[in-house]
Amino acid sequence: MKTRLLALTVITLNTVTNCAWADQALATAKNCMACHALDKKLVGPAYKDVALKYAGDKSAVDKLALKIQKGGAGVWGPVVMPSNTQVNDAEAKKLAAWVLTVK
Repeated sequence: MKTRLLALTVITLNTVTNCAWADQALATAKNCMACHALDKKLVGPAYKDVALKYAGDKSAVDKLALKIQKGGAGVWGPVVMPSNTQVNDAEAKKLAAWVLTVK
């Protein structure tokens, strides 16, 4: 029984870890990481700061997905976030959901 529980734990942790890295890989592939970092401000805010700002906002995934695709300005200062036409709707939602998990 302990062996099965241990195996299930390892599989679960591996799946969660791979999902997190897969989304960071998507952010890298879509050039998000050129302006953002996980834990420090670059051109745009750190993802951990975005997650903190939107914590508890049930509409955050939709808001951020729209901002990822359309761009925007004024929320984090005067620097404009350009639109990202290379990101489709599903990718934008996946990226937004991932950003909200960054600590």
